[in-house]
Amino acid sequence: MSTDRTRMFRSVAAYAVLIAGALLTVAPLVLSALTAVKTPARFAVESPLALPNPVTADNFRIVLDQGLGRAVLVTALMTVFITGGQLITSTLAAYAFARTEFPGREALFWAYLVTMMIPPVVTLIPLYLMFAKLGALNTFWALVLPFVFGSPYAIFLLRQYFRAIPGELIGAARLDGASTLDVIVHVVVPMSRPVLATLTLITIVSQWNNFLWPLVASSGRTWQVLTVATANLQTQYNAQWTLVMAATTLAIVPLVVLFLVFQRQVLRSIAWSGVK
Repeated sequence: MSTDRTRMFRSVAAYAVLIAGALLTVAPLVLSALTAVKTPARFAVESPLALPNPVTADNFRIVLDQGLGRAVLVTALMTVFITGGQLITSTLAAYAFARTEFPGREALFWAYLVTMMIPPVVTLIPLYLMFAKLGALNTFWALVLPFVFGSPYAIFLLRQYFRAIPGELIGAARLDGASTLDVIVHVVVPMSRPVLATLTLITIVSQWNNFLWPLVASSGRTWQVLTVATANLQTQYNAQWTLVMAATTLAIVPLVVLFLVFQRQVLRSIAWSGVK
């Protein structure tokens, strides 16, 4: 009986910790959404935790009129372009490192992986000088080219997954006359949907929230991304928290929707990683 009580106590304690962590994570998002639909007058006199009464969408209209709508479109276009490029190039590179024999493969892979240890700020000035010499600053290509050709993390993740695919399947495809590209497209990619979905979500989140390089590489509103536009909005509307929270909510909602869409694939990927 004591053993059963101990297990029950541990389960209750574990769930209590998980619930507390979930509340701490979700509370800022809920507070942001509640503030975004309040009028400035009500926000000034009520508790931040009070429910909005009346509910208003004027804050969203104001921030969209201030150019946030264009920033959302630029950010979405940049994110889609980078995510597609990273998925394609990382898949090809990971397959080469996992399934293709060539001299120096392991040394090249680990040398490339070491670049994960380099802080992005170290490469910021060289990248800026390169694009300045090319005359490409404040263009769409300045936003996407530094990130579109894969990443060490993506290649490492996919390589580990590809190495777990049974070699017999690839060998059977080879016997049927499939080329390397056919093997990747028709055998490897369909079997790797969970990890590709996870990588897609990670890439979208990282690029959607990218701030430092877009801040340096672009000026003005033409190619301003959402993170930079939100920061500028906070400076422009100092202490007008209803407007700032409206912009923040607009930035968060697409990521929440994406997680809800991809959550099953993410969980399958995590389960596979745990089994391995």
